[in-house]
Amino acid sequence: MKRLAISRREAAADGVVVLELRDPSGSDLPAWTPGAHIDLVPAAGIVRQYSLCGDPADRTVWRIAVLREPDGRGGSLAVHDRLRESDLVEVGGPRNHFPLVPAARYLFIAGGIGITPLLPMMDAAAAAGARWRLHYGGRSRDSMAFRSELCSAYGDRVWIHPQDETGLLDLDAILAGEPPDTPVYCCGPEPLLTAIEQRSAGRPLHLERFAAKEQGAPARADSFEVELARSGRTLTVPPGKSILRVVEEAGIEVLWSCTEGTCGTCETAVLGGAVDHRDSLLTAQERAANDTMFVCVSRAAGPRLILDL
Repeated sequence: MKRLAISRREAAADGVVVLELRDPSGSDLPAWTPGAHIDLVPAAGIVRQYSLCGDPADRTVWRIAVLREPDGRGGSLAVHDRLRESDLVEVGGPRNHFPLVPAARYLFIAGGIGITPLLPMMDAAAAAGARWRLHYGGRSRDSMAFRSELCSAYGDRVWIHPQDETGLLDLDAILAGEPPDTPVYCCGPEPLLTAIEQRSAGRPLHLERFAAKEQGAPARADSFEVELARSGRTLTVPPGKSILRVVEEAGIEVLWSCTEGTCGTCETAVLGGAVDHRDSLLTAQERAANDTMFVCVSRAAGPRLILDL
């Protein structure tokens, strides 16, 4: 974690505030790539992840946008109600589990505040000379952050879909307008992501989730063993306890943040055994590789795992 200063705070839409973060000493910030996010500590005991939505080439500032969610877990309310310009905040990262793959064309689909990780992706795609379109849905025009800037910069590449004017995004029509090998990048609320997944079999689909994806029952209901290769210890993980918690209780340090399998902080290399993946980050191909896992939520599919801890 590092302490950064809020150099600017401004409203970007109804219920959306943009914060610009800088090193108080004037030093450059760590480099990042489109799709990256940071951990923000807006109040004691609260850690939340927000996508970087500025210019990766500008190492002097990190930019995030935060939607006020009255019924959320308190992170966005702390940002909106407590943080002001010149305040110092704890920040971790950046990390990227939503990278932009090289391609000749892209389809970007955003729902609400899900526009944030896509902003630097579109800039990168444009700079690379790729063809792309954005379909951006929101409750109303006034609720859609960065709408005017996007329309001014990219014109007819940007399709705006305010729900109170046009209804929900017509995903069938949107997907039908693109060749099946076009990479699709989508970020937004879970109903949108679920609907995209249901319609995108065989397509190169890349998703960023706000919250953990609902999972089924664990592969095994009983305890299992975890061998920690670097620590030289073997621990038992009982039902109802995460690997992360058991490892920490044994005095072994593991970096973590969300504890929901959405941020990627606790990613750990798997050296042996089968994993019951329960995160919301890995693709089907990455899960099948069985060489990494997120120990805050994922478990063993068999009696034993060997981890690089």
